[in-house]
Amino acid sequence: MPSSTRQPRLQFGIRNIASFAGAAAALGAGYLLLAGGSTDLAPILLVAGYCVLLPLGFIL
Repeated sequence: MPSSTRQPRLQFGIRNIASFAGAAAALGAGYLLLAGGSTDLAPILLVAGYCVLLPLGFIL
């Protein structure tokens, strides 16, 4: 007999996917700039990607 209680599933909407895509773009650009020797814009992009956009992808 199947149980009447179901486990909730994660449902990602367009805002979550857009935030994850922005995080991936910011992280990719940040690491590329870091490899190129940029020490001013690269850390800003990496912090924005890891500390802002990635968590927003899970929260929204």
